[in-house]
Amino acid sequence: MNDKYLTVTQINRYIKYKIDNDENLRVVYLRGEISNFKNHTSGHFYFTLKDETSRISAVMFKREAQKINFTPTDGMNVLVVGRISCYEANGNYQIYVEEMIEDGIGNLYVEFEKLKKKLGEKGYFDEKYKKPIPRFPKRIGVITASTGAAIRDIITTINRRYRLAEVILIPTLVQGEKAGADIVLNLQRAEDLDLDVIILGRGGGSIEDLWAFNEEIVAEQIFKMKTPIISAVGHEIDFTISDFVSDLRAPTPTAAAELAVPNTIDLINNIKQLEIRLGREVLNKLDLSKTKLKKLLNSYIFKNPESMYEVKAQKLDTQIDKLSLIINNLFEAKCFRFTSVLDKLEALNPVKTLKRGYTITRFNGKVLNSVKNVKKEMILETSLENGKIISKVMEVKDGN
Repeated sequence: MNDKYLTVTQINRYIKYKIDNDENLRVVYLRGEISNFKNHTSGHFYFTLKDETSRISAVMFKREAQKINFTPTDGMNVLVVGRISCYEANGNYQIYVEEMIEDGIGNLYVEFEKLKKKLGEKGYFDEKYKKPIPRFPKRIGVITASTGAAIRDIITTINRRYRLAEVILIPTLVQGEKAGADIVLNLQRAEDLDLDVIILGRGGGSIEDLWAFNEEIVAEQIFKMKTPIISAVGHEIDFTISDFVSDLRAPTPTAAAELAVPNTIDLINNIKQLEIRLGREVLNKLDLSKTKLKKLLNSYIFKNPESMYEVKAQKLDTQIDKLSLIINNLFEAKCFRFTSVLDKLEALNPVKTLKRGYTITRFNGKVLNSVKNVKKEMILETSLENGKIISKVMEVKDGN
């Protein structure tokens, strides 16, 4: 029964056999744009050929690669001749290129690289000039063609994700010789519409179709804009100068709409999560407060509040005792000093001198301490212990 099952190698080998034996796939002529080009150290070329909607892996071995007279680069349109086969190791089919020539659009990619280098050196791509995209925009301007998949995808995506935003379509040429000037004009108009963010873009196409977004005048106007710009030009693999100058690059118009607005469902879910977290925080706070309250209620001080008073009262008594001692010591010191002063004053007290039999004689209130100051007829006052004597000098005798 197990004989019915094939190995992966067997089925890949069978598919390779079928492809290799298909006459229509032995010589194939393809036109496409090169992307993901890699010049391997072995000398082999590995790249992808793409058009607006499809792509195919390609390999050009060293012996054929040495014959071409140009250097393949990403974005270059080429004409190739080769055969289709299956790479057995991974089951992918690819074209093995034997001849390759430029398709005439290669010069556009050269111009692209020149302008990219020029604007890069001027700082047009620097992150410091990138404006942030508002998280909750109210008015979104869309600069693109009024018809086509791009505007439908953008409006549908915004309405699905965030109906609070108003979408203002600014119909614009996005392809052709006049497209670059029209894009610049509409960018300037958009500055007067009080927009929160602008989506600039179009659907996919060849480098020629997207060239308006590679023009220098468009890049300069984007750089001057005060309103944040999301660039959404072409498919995910397409890059334009506008992508590098804009504040944010989206791989597709749909992705640009997703980057421009939040998802209402996500916002609601975030709010619910915040509500849950807030509820938990409130409950945690309540539990913590209950625990603290319970601890306080069970504390010794709360149950025996008089104990706090007793401690304070004891401390007050101690302080009163200390203060009383200090006051007593201070009073005794002052009393001792006062007594000493009194003793000194008592020793100098003239009344004591009078008690010992001495007298004090004054003339006009001044104490006489020399007979030289006494003259006849002077009225003198002599103080004794128990009274005064008023006398008149009849005669003065000098003791000498």
